[in-house]
Amino acid sequence: MALVYRLTMQLSGILFSLLGWVLSCLTTYLPQWKNLNLELNELEIWTMGLWQACVVQEEGGMQCKDFDSFLALPPELRISRILMFFSNGLGLLGLLLSGFGLDCLKIGERQQEQKKRLLLFGGMLFWISGITAIVPVSWVAHSTVQEFWDENIPDIVPRWDFGEALFVGWLAGFCLILGGSLLNCTICSTEVHPSSVHYAVAEQQDHCQHLETETGR
Repeated sequence: MALVYRLTMQLSGILFSLLGWVLSCLTTYLPQWKNLNLELNELEIWTMGLWQACVVQEEGGMQCKDFDSFLALPPELRISRILMFFSNGLGLLGLLLSGFGLDCLKIGERQQEQKKRLLLFGGMLFWISGITAIVPVSWVAHSTVQEFWDENIPDIVPRWDFGEALFVGWLAGFCLILGGSLLNCTICSTEVHPSSVHYAVAEQQDHCQHLETETGR
C-alpha cells in the first residue's frame, strides 16, 4: 500500500511539474502580456509580450513586429526575459533528474539513496523554477496596475491592462511548486521498494510450503 502511495505521489508530481514547465515555456513566447483597447478604434486590440508587439484587427487578423533592441525594452520586460529563460531551463533540468529518481524506473534500482537525492534535487529545482516564473509575471502585473492608476497620465490616454499570458504564468508557477512539493513529500514517506515486496512474497510462499510439509508428516 505504501509503495502504491509513493508511486502515485511521484507520478502526480512529475505530471504537475511537466504541465507547469510547458505552461512556463508558453508564457515566455505569448505576446499577450499586456493588452490595450483603443476607445477611438474598438476594432483594434494592441498586445505586448517579451519579444514583440501585436495588433489584432477584426478584419485583418493579427500583425506582429519584433522589438528592435533588448535595451529599449522597459526594465520589467528585460528582467522578465532572463527570469523566464531561467525558469524554463531549471524546469527541464528538474524533469530529467526527477525522472531518473522515480521508483518505477528500474535504472539504478539498487541505488535507492542516489534516487532519493535525485528526487530531492529535482523537487527543489521545480520550486525555484516556479518562483522564477511567478516573479516576472507578478512584476509586470504590478507595473501595469501602477501605470493604470497613475494620476499624472491624462484620462484620455489609453491604459494597458492584464494580458492572458500573466494568468498562464501564474498557473505555471503554481503547478511547478505543487509538483516539486509532491516529489519531496514522497521522500519523507516510508520507503517500500519493489525488491522488498518480492522478498516478502517469496518468504510467505516458503513459509506455506514448510507448513504443508509439516502437515504431510
